Amino acid sequence: MKILAVCGMGIGTSVLLKANAEKAAQDLGLDAEVEVADIGTARGASATADLVLTSGELADELGDVGVPVTVITNFVDAEEIRRAIAEAVG
Repeated sequence: MKILAVCGMGIGTSVLLKANAEKAAQDLGLDAEVEVADIGTARGASATADLVLTSGELADELGDVGVPVTVITNFVDAEEIRRAIAEAVG
């Protein structure tokens, strides 16, 4: 499974989200690769992703990218991220 963590610039909060998403995926027993992207490259990068994690504001900017886009309200809330990934993989 490939997860894309998206923030505005692709260097700050997405790195934090990436680390927490990796931990969440591991806790769920998923074989997941988490990559980061800025909003400008997220559309192209999402073409090879199974799931996109981002903020509500950026989810609106991304629009329909052909894969599930899950809004994370608190990028440091490990439980929220774990729950979001678990729901996305069903």
